[in-house]
Amino acid sequence: MFPIIPANSVTAASGNDEGIFGFGHIPGITAITNLVSNAGVVATDTAGAAGVVGKYTHAACEFGGDKAIFGFGHTGSITAATNLVSNTGVIASDTAGVGTARYTIAACSYGEDKGIFGFGYATPSLLSVTNLVSNAGVVASDQAAVTGTARYGLTGCEFGSDQAIFGYGLGASYYSITNLVSNAGVVATDTAGVGTARSQLGGCSYGGDKGIFGFGYFGDPAHTAVTNLVSNTGVVSSDQAAVTGTARRRGAACEFGGDQAIFGFGINGSDVNVSITNLVSNTGVVASDQAAETGTGRQGLAACSFN
Repeated sequence: MFPIIPANSVTAASGNDEGIFGFGHIPGITAITNLVSNAGVVATDTAGAAGVVGKYTHAACEFGGDKAIFGFGHTGSITAATNLVSNTGVIASDTAGVGTARYTIAACSYGEDKGIFGFGYATPSLLSVTNLVSNAGVVASDQAAVTGTARYGLTGCEFGSDQAIFGYGLGASYYSITNLVSNAGVVATDTAGVGTARSQLGGCSYGGDKGIFGFGYFGDPAHTAVTNLVSNTGVVSSDQAAVTGTARRRGAACEFGGDQAIFGFGINGSDVNVSITNLVSNTGVVASDQAAETGTGRQGLAACSFN
């Protein structure tokens, strides 16, 4: 039995207007998606199209400046298949996988128009392998040089104008370590952790050039809504003093409106799937739960921005 610990990931500081939450576990693996408007409004479910296989514990990121990609994860078996997202939020049918099939991974954009998938789990091994995504959405084979502690249940986001960061996760223990990604897609060795060590969290950009890690899990029954800001030089701050929103794990996050962000969905401390969302201002302030929940509650999904 594989561990159900997703890696949520997302694209970051691109100035993109809209976002998308996609796939997940209801229970039952699904291919439904929910678009996010440039005002942070989450739309009702869009059913998965023909040729789009449901998955969860996958990851997503932006590429090409205005498009996105979902990839890897679990469909009932471990996969490396990907699905491109157009600049209008339309999900394409599955593309055959490239690289090591794995799940509970992370992804983020870098270099202004490219992306990277990284880390994860492939029974029985934790991995630190990465796969670059070109500005045309083509996924490369495994990178030969692998650095950083192998782990799963981590997340990633872009920062600055063209760099990125992977952070947190689970391996021999819960981690708060991070790994910077250069504008050429090179992953650096571990940076000592800051903030609450945890996994199954979300991450995304905000404010045009900064990032945020938020929510997560660090062992029964320890769900959290804590957040950590990432500066435009990739420095992770300590836990924010103000904690808002329902503590949960296995949610996702993405940018919208050019400089704001949204955390959404997941599973709470009572093991109930939710469609709760929390907006993030362009100064990194996380709002309380939005009153109106939209879309099917689920966990193990991913999110990214587009357009």
